[in-house]
Amino acid sequence: MATQAPVPLYTYDDLARFPDDNLRRELIDGELIVTPAPRLRHQDVVMRVSARLFAWVEEHGGKVYPAPTDVYFDDRTVLKPDVLLVRSEHAAKLTEKFVRSAPDVVVEVSSPSTRRLELVRKREVYERFGVPEYWYVDLDADRIEVHRLESGRYPAPRLLRRGETLESPEVPGLSLPVDDVLGPLED
Repeated sequence: MATQAPVPLYTYDDLARFPDDNLRRELIDGELIVTPAPRLRHQDVVMRVSARLFAWVEEHGGKVYPAPTDVYFDDRTVLKPDVLLVRSEHAAKLTEKFVRSAPDVVVEVSSPSTRRLELVRKREVYERFGVPEYWYVDLDADRIEVHRLESGRYPAPRLLRRGETLESPEVPGLSLPVDDVLGPLED
């Protein structure tokens, strides 16, 4: 009977030793996940969301970071959401190298190569480690899925389409039109 070689498990220290080569490296339970640089539309959306959240933190306090910013959940689970927000009352989670534990909001923007990773694996990590809100901007479906933690779980997401506005208890006073996030309709 043939045996498979064990899959190596990585830690945050291993992650820190990789070169800066425009690849996103993340860990889920010690498994190394590597994804290529995203497409331009993806980055446009990241900038739109980041700008709106940055304007909010300028008024209310806190920090917003676009990728690549490490979120250290534990030594073997480190993710780099496309955008993250930490409210001012949770500033103790900010360290020199990473955000320790759950940010208040994480945002992932879909890419063809990362769809399953974001909708299944990362969503499970965000739920398991208690991220209060996870926004998934689905460029293919032209919508935003809002996952809000309830009793330690993410129930079915709220689906917001063009013409609707995202409002969040985690970001009080923010009114984010879905059209502003998604940008102009593509021809």
